[in-house]
Amino acid sequence: MTTIEQPAAAPGTTTGAGTTTTAASPPATVVPRRPTAPAGQQRRRIGGMRRTDVLAVLGALAAGAATTGVLWTQLGPFTGILGYVVVTWLVTVAWFALLVSFDENRPVVKDRIAAFVVHSLGIVLFGALVFVIIYTFKRGGPALPHLNFYTQDLRSTGPQDALTKGGVLHAIAGTLIELGIALGIAVPLGLLAAVYLHEVPGRFSRFVRTVVEAMTALPDIIAGLFIYATLIIIFHLGPSGLAAGAALGLTILPIIIRAADVVLRLMPGSLKEASYALGSGQWRTTWHVLLPTARSGLATAVILGAARAIGETSPVLLTASATGYINLDPLHGPMMSLPLLAYTLVASPEPNEITRGFGAAAVLLILVLVLFIVARTIGGRAPGDLSGRQIRRRELSSLRTARRFTHHEEHLSTELLSTEEWKEEPR
Repeated sequence: MTTIEQPAAAPGTTTGAGTTTTAASPPATVVPRRPTAPAGQQRRRIGGMRRTDVLAVLGALAAGAATTGVLWTQLGPFTGILGYVVVTWLVTVAWFALLVSFDENRPVVKDRIAAFVVHSLGIVLFGALVFVIIYTFKRGGPALPHLNFYTQDLRSTGPQDALTKGGVLHAIAGTLIELGIALGIAVPLGLLAAVYLHEVPGRFSRFVRTVVEAMTALPDIIAGLFIYATLIIIFHLGPSGLAAGAALGLTILPIIIRAADVVLRLMPGSLKEASYALGSGQWRTTWHVLLPTARSGLATAVILGAARAIGETSPVLLTASATGYINLDPLHGPMMSLPLLAYTLVASPEPNEITRGFGAAAVLLILVLVLFIVARTIGGRAPGDLSGRQIRRRELSSLRTARRFTHHEEHLSTELLSTEEWKEEPR
């Protein structure tokens, strides 16, 4: 007997026997289970050095020193400590790049190499600065404890005299006078020129900016020769502190202009727009908004110029000459400065003269530090920070304004009362 298979009935249809088949249920969707979130948020470090970075730096330093040592002593005929240091640094950078590449991808390796190069060069420059300061104070240390070194000049001091005789008072006075004249010339002109370049665009301002950029690369001796040819030869002024100050002012003028111009360019334009929107003019906006906001940067520009002027030697030698006497008159007679005194004394073969020269250089470093602190104290406050004097002036101005408003209210009340009484009088 042959069995005939019947075709399967479609879901939801009725068969011949009168029974209805039910539709098959679709398969259930399976959703993968999510991992449990951590209880606290994990911080991601975006700066600083990790443990792997420290190990990579130490390993690179050890490998670089060893590689250069083998190269210097076994493989090549190299000598000299400077070449050894330079080659060690280059080999250390290469080893550091190799060690970092084991754990990081290419962008991270480039970032680590750039950071290593920048930080290492910064450490080298800081080390050089510390070495210069320590060496200067060490060589000039025997002259610094003596009081006469700061209260006497060299008018009666010979090259072989002891350190208890003579001093650098004439050089300190000459340096301060010449620096004051230079800043008195360069700071007003420099700030005015920077404001002009920033506020008055045009062909002439572009020409002025080009001249300023060209003057930045002007050798210092050229400024000294220019002042020597004009004030001393043409106007017969003679070697003096005024001529030296004018030469130093001409030297630092482009530095102050460029630094101040860059600072003013960095100021947000929204501050000026807000001032103009409130009805202020260009001059009032510049004086009350732009310059106070850029005060800290302008103080830095002045500090850069002062640091350049206080260490110049050749313009002072051409325009003020040299002397062992103290001279407080900037219009007549030669005038000594600390850099020029240090240069002339160190060139002497006598040990005491060399010690005095390094002592003068140490006093110059201290003087620069003091001037830097004073300039930062005066102009280093952030925008909006007021000094004690300014706060007192604001308080007095507020009190005067309050009194004026009170008096005005009393006057209006009196007038109103008089008007009401006049209306109430019988006619």
